[in-house]
Amino acid sequence: MSKTILIVGASRGIGLGLAKEFKARGWDVIATERSRSEDLHAVDGVRVETMDVTDPKTFESFDTEVDAVIVNAGITGASHQSALEATADEVAQVMMTNAFGPAHLAKALLPKIKDGGTLAFMSSLMGSIEDSSGGYELYRTSKCALNMLAKGISEQDAGPRGIATLSLHPGWVQTDMGGPNAHITVDESVKGLADVVESASGGEFRYVDYTGKDLQY
Repeated sequence: MSKTILIVGASRGIGLGLAKEFKARGWDVIATERSRSEDLHAVDGVRVETMDVTDPKTFESFDTEVDAVIVNAGITGASHQSALEATADEVAQVMMTNAFGPAHLAKALLPKIKDGGTLAFMSSLMGSIEDSSGGYELYRTSKCALNMLAKGISEQDAGPRGIATLSLHPGWVQTDMGGPNAHITVDESVKGLADVVESASGGEFRYVDYTGKDLQY
C-alpha cells in the first residue's frame, strides 16, 4: 500500500522537485500552489490543491489522511534584509510567511497526519544561532523562529503521537532564491531531503540538512 505525502508550496524550485521525487519513489503526492503553476500541473499523477500559509481558509478544511507533510512555502523578505531599515509590515510579512503561517498550517493539519508519520518544515542553516555570521536579518530571524515553533509542535503535539518533526536545511540550491552560483542542484537537494523524510521515525525532532547531518540550533 502506497504512502501519501502533502507538499505545501510546490509550484517551483525545491517544492516542485520534491513532488517529482516522491512521485518517482511510489508515493501518492498531493502538492499545493498559491497560483496556477503549469510546471506542477504537468507532473503526471500528482493531485494539485490551492493553499496559502498566510490564509487559513485555504487549508483548514483539508480532509485527506496523509503519512507525511512537508511545509516548503517561504520568502526571502525585503531586499535590504536590515533590522535598521525594516518596517513593521516587512517584519510581519516575513514572519507570517516563514514562521507563524507554517506553524498554524501544521497545527491545523496534524489531525490528518497518521500516528507515526512525519511533519517537515523547510528551514535553513541561516536559522542557526550557533552558525550565524550576521546579515540577512529578516530571513535569518524568520527561520530561527520557525525552528522554535517546530520544536514546540514536536514536544506538545506531534511527538506524543509518534510523529517525527523535522526542520530541514536543503543546502544552497540553484533555484530562483538560491541563484545560479549555489552549490547544488535541485535534484541533488530533493533526493537527500526525501531520504531524510523517509527515514524519520519515533516522534523525534531533528534540525537536519539534506545529507542527514544534524545541525546546531
